[in-house]
Amino acid sequence: MSIAENIAQVRANIARAAEECGRSAADVKLVGASKMNDAAACREAIAAGIDALGENRVQEMTQKLDEHAYDGAPLHFIGHLQRNKVRQVVGRVDLIESVSSAELLAEINARAEKLDIVQEILLEVNIGGEEAKSGFAPEEVRAAAEQALSLPHVRLRGLMCIPPVAEDPHGSIPYFEKVRRIYVDINENLYHNKLDMLSMGMSGDYEDAVRCGATIVRVGTAIFGHRDYSK
Repeated sequence: MSIAENIAQVRANIARAAEECGRSAADVKLVGASKMNDAAACREAIAAGIDALGENRVQEMTQKLDEHAYDGAPLHFIGHLQRNKVRQVVGRVDLIESVSSAELLAEINARAEKLDIVQEILLEVNIGGEEAKSGFAPEEVRAAAEQALSLPHVRLRGLMCIPPVAEDPHGSIPYFEKVRRIYVDINENLYHNKLDMLSMGMSGDYEDAVRCGATIVRVGTAIFGHRDYSK
């Protein structure tokens, strides 16, 4: 199947999942996770109406920016962001989804101040407490959200998570539900319900993420096909 056909199928699945829980598919943005896919594939996804593209690697993103791969669609950074790479990302993407520490948050604010911009961000929640993954522990998210409120050159839009790999069908649901509760709490009590982004779900679990309230799903393999990690 082509990228356009895959996008159409993913959108149909999102619509079905949304309808099951009384939501509208229009409330869910589809981000194409384009890691290890070339500029031509990105352009094909944009032509097929993808809502945004998401990159995991700064070097790859920078190269594809030079190739104008993302022209016509918003760009999200969705991978682990090192502090020494912040200057290459801030101001070049519409949304940084993976803000994972207080130090990184401060670094992004400092870089955005130098550029005289406000960088939109999400806080990444390490909802499974996995040592191999970055992100704030669930009990740290509120403090991070308070920190973001104090920084004039970042705008917090919501939360993002990558749950542990599920051993059973629908195994991501408890993690999605927990992140949703954290999101609702800080939205109501700190942000006066102005947060509007909850990024949850990838190719294997995006339908469950929609059922649990996701407003963004990050889909790679189901759109672009399996990646060849041997290259």
